[in-house]
Amino acid sequence: METTMNKQSARVLFSNKTKQIVVEVICYLFVLLWLYAATNKILDFQKFQVQIGQSPILTDYAVIIAWIIPSIEIILSIALLLKRTLIAGLYASFGLMLMFTTYIIIILNFAERVPCSCGGILEKMGWTEHLIFNIGFVILALIAIIFQTQLNENKAR
Repeated sequence: METTMNKQSARVLFSNKTKQIVVEVICYLFVLLWLYAATNKILDFQKFQVQIGQSPILTDYAVIIAWIIPSIEIILSIALLLKRTLIAGLYASFGLMLMFTTYIIIILNFAERVPCSCGGILEKMGWTEHLIFNIGFVILALIAIIFQTQLNENKAR
């Protein structure tokens, strides 16, 4: 009984309206991030492809990855804007950010040379700042997933 009470009080901590606003803000932040990142990669595609090729982990797959990443970022932006695909877009955004974060950790800890394939403002960040930025977005995605799941459960009742 106490566990049920704790779960219920945790869910009541934020109203449904507050949860909805938080989810929307996080989704818009991701849309902004994904479209910004994809646009930078596409506008300077040759540079992005070369930088991917310099990665000790991604060299063999540079051409295909250079096409796939911006495509996924654009698709995720659209998914986050549509109610029907919102939760899938959140999970995919969480997964992609987790992959990018893992990649940074691997590069920082195991690579002899640290390449950069970021563009625009993100290019100005150091790798540690970029890691913190990514972890922040991983946490935001997780919050949005939890809140949206709770909102969906409340609608189903």
